[in-house]
Amino acid sequence: MMSQMPQPTALSRCPSCEEPLDAGDRFCGACGYDLSAVPAPPVDNPTITMNGSSPRPPSAVASVDWPLAPEVDSSDTPAPLHRAMDIQGTDSGGSELPHPHPESAHPHREPAGVRFDRPAQPDEYPLAPPAAEPAAGPTAGPTAGPSAGPAAGTAAGTADPRTADLGTPPAGTKLCVACRSGHVDSDGYCENCGHAQPRERDHMEQELGAVAAVSDRGLRHHRNEDAFAISSTALPDGSPAVVAIVCDGVSSATRPDEASLAASRAAGEALLEALPLGTHPQQAMHDAIVAAAEAVNALADASTAQGEHAPHVNAPACTIVGAVVTPTLLIVGWVGDSRAYWVPVDRSSLPARLTEDDSWAAQMVAAGLMNEAEAYADERAHAITGWLGADAYELEPHTASFKPDRPGVVVVCTDGLWNYAEAAEEMAEVVPLDAAERPLHSAQVLVGHALDGGGHDNVTVAVVPFPAPPQGAGSA
Repeated sequence: MMSQMPQPTALSRCPSCEEPLDAGDRFCGACGYDLSAVPAPPVDNPTITMNGSSPRPPSAVASVDWPLAPEVDSSDTPAPLHRAMDIQGTDSGGSELPHPHPESAHPHREPAGVRFDRPAQPDEYPLAPPAAEPAAGPTAGPTAGPSAGPAAGTAAGTADPRTADLGTPPAGTKLCVACRSGHVDSDGYCENCGHAQPRERDHMEQELGAVAAVSDRGLRHHRNEDAFAISSTALPDGSPAVVAIVCDGVSSATRPDEASLAASRAAGEALLEALPLGTHPQQAMHDAIVAAAEAVNALADASTAQGEHAPHVNAPACTIVGAVVTPTLLIVGWVGDSRAYWVPVDRSSLPARLTEDDSWAAQMVAAGLMNEAEAYADERAHAITGWLGADAYELEPHTASFKPDRPGVVVVCTDGLWNYAEAAEEMAEVVPLDAAERPLHSAQVLVGHALDGGGHDNVTVAVVPFPAPPQGAGSA
């Protein structure tokens, strides 16, 4: 049977990364996408639980009994910008967090400022090598395709990486991860087979002893749009404070990867500056979220502002969730649908979800228009109603303060993880029992859980043991 050669594309933009294309292009110059066979849109959506069933609503954990946070001078605390949650929490003044009562809502009307994240994307992003061309010299020749036999790819001097002695590459150069024989050029592509090389943010890990984080591109996205920042510092009395910030870029926005990176860095730096000065951790978290929002707003350009003239261009945007852990206090802050969970070391004690999503489903439940099962089964359940970005409807940082009475870990993560462990009990089941002693290993296990479940989204998780250990001073 005759082989069918790939045909030049007639597309104007790459269906993977929307990079402009030239007539006759067979592969995207930005991400290496094979343009000869554009797959049909998938039936799934990465923001919805990918287990073939309706998403489970968050579990009630009202029975968790934690002491109130210590009282502080109200002049050093933020305005009460909290959302109700399914656990009892207090603001930094010791007052119980109020339950929201939306002024108006309608079961058939979208809440103001709803943003539907995650546009439809192909199920796979193949990075096939260019079609074979006639040999032009002793080092040129056809390359082996993914189904070629052991002898393929050896013509005209192209060595079979499974049998050839590849030698040591020159200093300062990298070998291709696909063919293991070609050198990688400055654009990140193999000069031999044309494969795009993994980018630095495709998989990231960091450990500081008192906190660890892992971020992975996942199995369906062509890039990682998540980012994190972890650090530790000392409070004025010398006690440690450990910081974890996790951000998830809004895929339907422009440059979401830049937004998440800018937000995580700005929030982390703001906390490292404020905490040693004696700012109450809850006030510092509030201010850090504001700083992150300003950093994301600064990414918007003139073309973004002309939304009515360029509806396909949206301001860079992301969600944010963070935690500050001290020897006695646990502070969380967030905007969007990234979450923080509490998992006690003693698994006979109840775990808890510490944040409430800025999402369509959460608003419907809070307004009394739907019960949790109905709201989370709706296809609009994961549409976010709060985010950081120049086009955000309203910036409302949420913060909460807790004083756990037992050791545990705080899991700070994007929906790429909690889509596969939504309820607090489900998250506790997949967190290793030794998470407090091995936070990096635990973060790796949690990312692996999401990848094993399908990896439909970028996955980022930070694991922070509580209480903060004495050796937590220092930063990175």
